[in-house]
Amino acid sequence: MCKHRTPDDEHHPENPNRVTVIWNKLELAGIPQRCVLLNAKEAEDKYICAVHSKNHVNLIRNISSKQYDSKRNRVASKLNSIYFNEGSSESAYLAAGSVIEVAEKVAKGELDSGFAIVRPPGHHAEYNEAMGFCLFNNVAVAASYLLDERPELGINKILIVDWDVHHGNGTQKTFWKDPRVLFFSVHRHEFGSFYPANDDGFYTMVGEGPGAGYNINVPWENGRCGDADYLAVWDHILVPVAKEFKPDIIIISAGFDAAVGDPLGGCRVTPYGYSVMLKKLMDFAQGRIVLALEGGYNLDSIANSALACMEVLLDDKPISGFSEAYPFESTWRVIEAVRQKLSAFWPILADELPTKLTNQKAPPHFQLSSSESDDEDDETTKIVSAELVAAVEDVVTPLLRLKVEDDLDKVTSTSAPWRLQLSKSDIWYASFGSNMWKSRFLCYIEGGQVEGMKKPCSGSMDRNPPKEILWKSYPHRLFFGRDFTQTWGPGGVAFLHPQSNSQDKTYMCLYRITLEQFNDVLLQENVSDHDMSSPLFDLYALNSIANEGSFSVEPVKRGWYHNVVYLGMENDIPILTMTCPLSVIESFKSGEIPLHAPAKEYADTLIRGLVEGKQLSEEEAAAYIQEATTKPL
Repeated sequence: MCKHRTPDDEHHPENPNRVTVIWNKLELAGIPQRCVLLNAKEAEDKYICAVHSKNHVNLIRNISSKQYDSKRNRVASKLNSIYFNEGSSESAYLAAGSVIEVAEKVAKGELDSGFAIVRPPGHHAEYNEAMGFCLFNNVAVAASYLLDERPELGINKILIVDWDVHHGNGTQKTFWKDPRVLFFSVHRHEFGSFYPANDDGFYTMVGEGPGAGYNINVPWENGRCGDADYLAVWDHILVPVAKEFKPDIIIISAGFDAAVGDPLGGCRVTPYGYSVMLKKLMDFAQGRIVLALEGGYNLDSIANSALACMEVLLDDKPISGFSEAYPFESTWRVIEAVRQKLSAFWPILADELPTKLTNQKAPPHFQLSSSESDDEDDETTKIVSAELVAAVEDVVTPLLRLKVEDDLDKVTSTSAPWRLQLSKSDIWYASFGSNMWKSRFLCYIEGGQVEGMKKPCSGSMDRNPPKEILWKSYPHRLFFGRDFTQTWGPGGVAFLHPQSNSQDKTYMCLYRITLEQFNDVLLQENVSDHDMSSPLFDLYALNSIANEGSFSVEPVKRGWYHNVVYLGMENDIPILTMTCPLSVIESFKSGEIPLHAPAKEYADTLIRGLVEGKQLSEEEAAAYIQEATTKPL
């Protein structure tokens, strides 16, 4: 399925890396060894024709043949957000056939559940038209196959849950009049202005004839919806209806473009959020669930989200984490409108939600950036760069109906007044890991990435470089732990024992930056849903840390470096570093969290920092890292 790519290999968000990055992530986590692996299998035309017209099937079957060489691009240009190449036909048949194969084996009971990691996606594909990156409607074809071709399997009712950020218009139309399929789609809609840019995804579209009430749309009025918004929909619409419907199997159109950091979606569901949504669905259909990959265009986000879902299927429990406190006000408005419209078909939705519940709401806010914490559960929220937006827009203008904030200063001045106050105070940020190399540290200030990093940093709001740089050594223990990071790949990363010990010595590069910048570095070094409408580390914390010695930054406590440690003063300016808390040191000692040597790329940044900072020679720096790696903790 990697053969389907743009004709001239120009950039496109829907590309082969989407499936390979998921597979690689699962392999690193040891997931395939715990699963039954199935070879991709092409679908037969007769099964596809249950959902698509003969003309459409003939077009997709032949589009990659030589007879179409001269007109392939012309055909694609007449369709909505579609490209073709010599590998498109085979990929489309394999995608549809693979979802059929997984769904059949789960329906038979040969597998408990399954995940079809397929592309091209399918939920936009309609009866006679490919659109929105989708050629065949993979999920619809599989559902039709179970209902009409394999009645002996006893699958009489199917729940299709589409959590892709775009409305599954093709799937909806396939089962519009069919009461055997309950189609549920939660998506960014914005009153018809978001792709596919029509009214099909509005909550008033409930199905027709015998299918009336079996089509449920939850249309977001705005972007930036996250875990709390989606879980509120699950609790107050989907789960109650699923209890009444009692599906025999659940097929999920598992698009991960509502995930944090997605360049097309503009929402912020975390891997934890996806894992909880999936866990709630496992209470139905005896846990017989099939996930089929749809959209998702941030490679880190889709890999982390897919892994979180696989861990739920295997262990029947969500990954650790938590979601933001409350949904948006608009979320409750949409939920209440959907419940009122569907209550005629599902009386369980007739009761009004208590005002005590719906009054718990968060105002819309601006989220600064992703974690650059080297965390395997990194949620990869990030500001979409102007360059990325431009690149994607060139490919698929209809999908980019996002309100991307270009003027970050404007946002800051209106939504985060604390920044002006904290920009007037300086601190020394003492770095002991890869940030000792100035070029690497500047990624946190100016944005971007250096050689060896797997992904870029978003940078600070204030992109002015450090006012001063100096080097000092401290009586603290340097060591390396964890076995994989999103920023550097396999290998450990640097940690500093928060307690001092006169027998230890750690080199540190100190950067004089503002307290505002330090907050942005803290966010990027950790994992957080924090919206930065308030600071992570404020003047009160700064004033108290000298007496306390350290300060745990609660909003980012899932990160690896949320413990801010006070190291003294330099020129009457406090010196701060960030590391793990003492409780985690015990986990390193017990082996619950592994100690691990750093990857070469990561170690090289430490060496370059020490050498360029004139602290050690290259050989001495390598020996320094080696000692920190091998010396017992």
